[in-house]
Amino acid sequence: MKLAYENVGAPDLYRRGLRPETAPLGVLLVDIEADLVIRDGDHVVMAEKLFPVAELARALVGWLDGDRDDFEFDSMSYAESGEVRMAGSAEGWRVGSVSAPGVWTSPVGWDVLVAEIAQFVKAVRKDVMALGVEPDLIPVL
Repeated sequence: MKLAYENVGAPDLYRRGLRPETAPLGVLLVDIEADLVIRDGDHVVMAEKLFPVAELARALVGWLDGDRDDFEFDSMSYAESGEVRMAGSAEGWRVGSVSAPGVWTSPVGWDVLVAEIAQFVKAVRKDVMALGVEPDLIPVL
C-alpha cells in the first residue's frame, strides 16, 4: 500500500488574495492541494487531482493519536465522508475510497500502515514548510 502525491501547491489561496503565512487554518487545510494516488503495487485504488493533502495529513495524525477504529476522511472539501478510508479486519488494514466502494488495497499489518502514513505526513509537512506555512499546521507524529 502506498500513499503518494505530486504537484503540491495552493493556487486557490492566491486567487482568494491570501498568503500562506497569514491565511486562516481552515483555508490552508483545504487550499494546500496535490494530485493524490493510493496504490496497491501497480494497481491504482484511488487517484484524485487537487486533493487537500494537508487536511488529510492532519486528519491521519489525529486518527493515529486516537483509537484503532476505522478511519473515514471527513473533509471540508467533500460533501460525503470517506474519500479516503481505512478499514481494519482480521486479515489486516485496507485502504479505499467511497468514490470506488468495491476497490481496496490488499490487507497490510498495522505497523506497515502506520509507517506509510508517517512517510506521507512527513512529506506533506516538508512541502507545507516549502510553501511558507508553519509546519505545526500538521502535528508531528
